[in-house]
Amino acid sequence: MKLFLDTANLSDIEEALKGGFIRGITTNPSLLAKEPKANYVEHIKKITELAGKYGKDISVSIEVFSNDQKEMVKQAESFVKQIKYKHLAVKIPVNYKGQSNLSVMKELSDRGITVNCTACMTPLQLMMSAAAGAKYVSLFYCRLRDAEKEDLYKVEREALIASGAVEVDDYDPNKVLRETVPLLADYPKTEIIVGSIRTPLDIKRAALSGGHIITASLKTLKASLTHFKTDDSVDRFLKDFANWMK
Repeated sequence: MKLFLDTANLSDIEEALKGGFIRGITTNPSLLAKEPKANYVEHIKKITELAGKYGKDISVSIEVFSNDQKEMVKQAESFVKQIKYKHLAVKIPVNYKGQSNLSVMKELSDRGITVNCTACMTPLQLMMSAAAGAKYVSLFYCRLRDAEKEDLYKVEREALIASGAVEVDDYDPNKVLRETVPLLADYPKTEIIVGSIRTPLDIKRAALSGGHIITASLKTLKASLTHFKTDDSVDRFLKDFANWMK
């Protein structure tokens, strides 16, 4: 399992890179919107500069901000040309309101642009995106789990089940991951990124279910290191040594 940092905050990115525990950084328009207003591409350039300074082969994902397929391709090419970072990946949504973006992924992949297919919820979305050439296929772990009970989408949820598109338990992200792994057997170069992570347990369960990469906030990643018995043990060691030194 590899850990990525899900943020656009430069301070968090620098702290994580200094710690040496992340292998990549994922961003999206919503994360950028949390930061002080700036030029989108210039902000990503600052991220890639930090990645180059502190890391080796650190992947950085940037997302398109258009629903028009021609514009997606144009933006992706512009990102690559302007940012000039070897390990840049461009995030393309798997689908939007019935419009598949697989052709966009194929076109970009054929042009040598690394694609991160984002907003996936089902094994077939993940597999078909890999078939279209995506290097990374991203499952939205907690958002999928939320979808099982959200009243706002009750009609859509029931319609998907009634149509045979999904099963009742396809809102369990761990099941989705377990089913996706064998479906990717013909695409060994594709890695599953698991995003929309909220707790350390989400990280562990997603990884054990087959996620190759887990991307999470710095707060969640740091929480994975804390344990009261770790603190107790260190306290005891220090007290014992202090008493021995008297």
